[in-house]
Amino acid sequence: MPVLQRWSYDTCMCRNITELRGLEPPVTREEIEAAASQYVRKVTGLARPRPELSKLLDEAALEVAEITERLLASVPARRQPPKAVPPLRRPEVRKRMGLSPLAP
Repeated sequence: MPVLQRWSYDTCMCRNITELRGLEPPVTREEIEAAASQYVRKVTGLARPRPELSKLLDEAALEVAEITERLLASVPARRQPPKAVPPLRRPEVRKRMGLSPLAP
């Protein structure tokens, strides 16, 4: 198994990735899957994959979502919520995606 290189998250973390730990209300499976899908699209460079690749990317995103869900359940709670609001909690994003508004 390859050795992962350690990076300082303070200086190398992509600013487009939204923090999901410590949200109130807690992160939903829908938000985890959306983040996983964004990650898979980003690392593959395939924002609009051909139909024959879509299933492969969807399966990869579900695997990433499973790992992310386990990871979030394992790390300690945050003292303060993250600074940025995840995209699926923003009304303008939900509207653009054709999703129903969040309940108050």
